[in-house]
Amino acid sequence: MAVTEPAPVAAPAGHEGILRRQSMRESAARTYARSLPIVPVRARGMTIEGADGRRYLDCLSGAGTLALGHNHPVVLEAIKKVLDSGAPLHVLDLATPVKDAFTTELFATLPREFADNARIQFCGPAGTDAVEAAFKLVRAATGRDGLLAFTGAYHGMTAGALAASGGAEDVRVTRLPFPRDYRCPFGIGGERGAETAARWTENLLDDPKGGVPAPAGMILEPVQGEGGVNPAPDAWMRRMREITRSRSVPLIADEVQTGVGRTGTFWAVEHSGITPDVMVLSKAIGGSLPLAVIVYRSDLDTWQPGAHAGTFRGNQLAMAAGTATLSFVRENGLAERAATLGARMLARLQGLATDHPCIGDVRGRGLMIGVELVDPGGSAPDGSPEPPPAPALAAAVQQECLSRGLIVELGGRHSTVVRLLPPLTLTDEQATAVVDRLADALAAAERLPHRRIATGSIR
Repeated sequence: MAVTEPAPVAAPAGHEGILRRQSMRESAARTYARSLPIVPVRARGMTIEGADGRRYLDCLSGAGTLALGHNHPVVLEAIKKVLDSGAPLHVLDLATPVKDAFTTELFATLPREFADNARIQFCGPAGTDAVEAAFKLVRAATGRDGLLAFTGAYHGMTAGALAASGGAEDVRVTRLPFPRDYRCPFGIGGERGAETAARWTENLLDDPKGGVPAPAGMILEPVQGEGGVNPAPDAWMRRMREITRSRSVPLIADEVQTGVGRTGTFWAVEHSGITPDVMVLSKAIGGSLPLAVIVYRSDLDTWQPGAHAGTFRGNQLAMAAGTATLSFVRENGLAERAATLGARMLARLQGLATDHPCIGDVRGRGLMIGVELVDPGGSAPDGSPEPPPAPALAAAVQQECLSRGLIVELGGRHSTVVRLLPPLTLTDEQATAVVDRLADALAAAERLPHRRIATGSIR
């Protein structure tokens, strides 16, 4: 697949009108369409062809949904097979051969000690509904109500999931510090910072005057995605597992974005070797189509029939596409490929920091990579050693990337982390092109007049 400068394609007339009508008709809550004003008309692998007559390398991948990229042949064939078979497309939660094949393949990918004693609940088609189901499950199983979550987290947009996320305003969840090397909340970083965060958690749970009653569960992301691509240290993950197990607190691992090979193992919890009590899965498990489930220890399966239901739990096309995707990733070693290629990209991006002091940090795991941009000449108002964030510069970099045919997203506290989520089918040539285009975009954004960067007017 060519990765040279974006080439023109036949552009259908009226694409500007499509964008204009979208802005007039759709909600003000729309997000990606604001910073990525393109009209995709065709897509294959990592490449999107827009109605603007350009080709783009897609490093957003449906926010991590497209493990195999756009319209992978095995996915299309799986969907076509179901359509041609005459099988029902809507079956609520009835058993079907398609569902049975999906469940069998999914369980084959899970850590063996977990899969051997697990149950699965099919949820509504979005990951946030699976998060809600996980909360219901642990509350029903423990008879308790409170939840433990972490700063910087993102678990979805429904009420319970939002309450456990980092931007919650109506807080009903106990918030715990998530360890970070860069901008460590304790000003320490490294192993000492992670150990301090773990001790804080342990002390809070054991303090009779801490104001935190025994919780129903703890939810965490092995790598915080929307929070700025913050990988959890393996030792800290093991401490969280010890702390929760010894206190009979179910541990929920949110693998919605980290699953299916994204971080260099099939499931991100495998890096630390822990076995959670509940795993929340969505995005890539549907092979590009909507699908969400929770898998959990069988002894937690105490809820009543209908305790969590949904009309669209039986998405047959998504299950078929998901089975094909899971199988392809497993059989072709794409998780291992993500680890190798991701490490190579991380090294190149870290090398850019020498010539670009606005790169504060480069971090990630596998093909889940973040580049945090800062104002190297500024001073943080809280006196921390790290330079202040540069949200307008990050926005400029995103637009410069788009003009060079590269689609990236921003994340982190101030939307200052350039996030890369390429498909696991990324080639060596494409990986090189991604870093080259990002480097060019960064240099171009740095050259913009200071007033444009300061105001962020380029967005």
